[in-house]
Amino acid sequence: MTGFTVDPWDPGYAAALAVENLAELGATSAELVLDVERPAEDWKPVTPGPGARAPATLLVADGVRRIDARVWVHEPGAAMPVPGIAASYAAGIVSCGPDGADLVEIEVSRSLISASPHAPEVKTPYAVYQPSKAADASFEELSLALQRQVTQLEVDLSVRHRSRSDDLLLVDGPLRGRTHLARTVGYVKTHHTAYLPPPQSEVVAALTPGQRTPVFLMGTSWRRHAWYVRLPVQSSAPWAGVARCEAGADLDPAEAVRLADAVTLALPPLAGVDYKDPRAPQNLVPIGGLEKLLRHHLGDPRLLYRALRTAAGGEARART
Repeated sequence: MTGFTVDPWDPGYAAALAVENLAELGATSAELVLDVERPAEDWKPVTPGPGARAPATLLVADGVRRIDARVWVHEPGAAMPVPGIAASYAAGIVSCGPDGADLVEIEVSRSLISASPHAPEVKTPYAVYQPSKAADASFEELSLALQRQVTQLEVDLSVRHRSRSDDLLLVDGPLRGRTHLARTVGYVKTHHTAYLPPPQSEVVAALTPGQRTPVFLMGTSWRRHAWYVRLPVQSSAPWAGVARCEAGADLDPAEAVRLADAVTLALPPLAGVDYKDPRAPQNLVPIGGLEKLLRHHLGDPRLLYRALRTAAGGEARART
């Protein structure tokens, strides 16, 4: 009989028994096409012109994830159980318009993710964890499998609530996995890689609030249009208040430029303020509020952890 046990370490730390990384993810250098909107040697800050307009409705989508417990899935006849994670995740959408922001919908799901085909459905008094298959047993792959589920939940919600032809969907984070959605822009708050060459990076540093860089194409393991935008900020640091936006690579360049102008007009009124949010201004007010709601809807992690331990104990007794 199959079952599972819960690793005794806090899920915020590594598992008590380390598992060898079975999948090495290769890094690639970004390919850049800088002359999408204007020649690379003629880059300068762009202020949206009088013909540009902000979207009538800006839908903001975000998702959160949490590992409730690390688990071990016991397979029939196997000497060693297979590692996995029990995770909760949620996605939601906020609609921003002239009259303010309104919560559209929140959806919560829970999964027990493992490389084992025998991962069970886990029922507790407070939540049900559905089995989900990962490609291998490494923690990196378990985490990627969880992120794919979060992304898919965001996509499902977004498709469900696209009701206007002139709305614009802003997803928190890179656009990867959502490039097929119409009128959709990825919003990246933090920067871990300097993608642009020095001359173009200087243009980013020269942006003033409400300005953006020209649109360019970039390719890592996937391709997309991109541009940088600066939000209202007090700091004079070169990249303070700068976010990167992404749109689908298959867009006509003129459409990508229109999206860039629309987003550049829409974002400044939504910028976070530093006395309320340490990630301001990049952590937009609707994103910050939605994240708090989503994390609240995930439930009490201590309660769920105890419930998983109790359910695992029942599985263990059933196997003996």
